[in-house]
Amino acid sequence: MRGAHLTGANLTGADLTRVNLKGANLAIANLTRANLTRVYLAEADMEGADLTRADLARANLAGANLAIANLTRANLAGANLTRANLPRADLTGANLKGANLTRANLAGANLTRANLAGANLTGVNLEEVNLEGANLEGTILHRNNL
Repeated sequence: MRGAHLTGANLTGADLTRVNLKGANLAIANLTRANLTRVYLAEADMEGADLTRADLARANLAGANLAIANLTRANLAGANLTRANLPRADLTGANLKGANLTRANLAGANLTRANLAGANLTGVNLEEVNLEGANLEGTILHRNNL
């Protein structure tokens, strides 16, 4: 499914465990409660996608575009979000424990009550990010744009 064109697709509850979706277009797709564990979504376009309560544990989202995506209560534990683009994304209550967000763009994102324990936020753009009630225990913050 590499490079697949799934713009606006309804994949609610789909099991896409370990699927290779590198470079896929999932803009405005509905992936609510989808199982995306260990999925390969590097460089995918997921702008405006609904990933509410999706399981993205250990997924590879390096360089993915998740601008204005809804990731409310999504599980991104151990995910690779290196250089991912997440401006104005909603990550309210999301689990990002141990995730790698090196050089990601989170400008204007909502991380209210998100779990960022042990996450790597080196070089992340955190301009206008809402971190109210977020767990930042053990989070690596180095060379950030605040």
